[in-house]
Amino acid sequence: MSVKILLVDDLKTMRVLSRGLIDKQPGMTVVAEAQNGCTALELTARFRPDVVVMDIMMPGMNGIDATRRIVEEFPGTRVIALSMHSDRQFVTAMFRAGASGYLLKDHIFEELARAIRTVVDKQIFLCSELDGTVVEDNRKNIFRKNSCSPAYC
Repeated sequence: MSVKILLVDDLKTMRVLSRGLIDKQPGMTVVAEAQNGCTALELTARFRPDVVVMDIMMPGMNGIDATRRIVEEFPGTRVIALSMHSDRQFVTAMFRAGASGYLLKDHIFEELARAIRTVVDKQIFLCSELDGTVVEDNRKNIFRKNSCSPAYC
């Protein structure tokens, strides 16, 4: 069975890049793409993806609010934040919203497929570039909310 993935980013180039990387992976299929949080909610309801790869900063509904809604309305769907932001506030906000992973965009080539496999296996994915204190600050909230175990890139 193929892992169904929804890509959400306001930049078409990031969606195309992500799709290209995922299409090379056996057992993974991009079922849809969205350019904002509102469309992401609609497409999640329609396609029921296993994983949503979610940008944070988008016009309209941002990735944090969209993640919160997706996790509440579709509890079987995992969300991976894909962001250029490594700041504590963004990481914390995404995990508090219910994200299962956080990947920095400059690590997409090396880590996207692994991040997807990790969250499908019900583990938390944290990019190695994240500051250790950010991870430690969020450890209790992340694991309690997602009932997962950690996996580090």
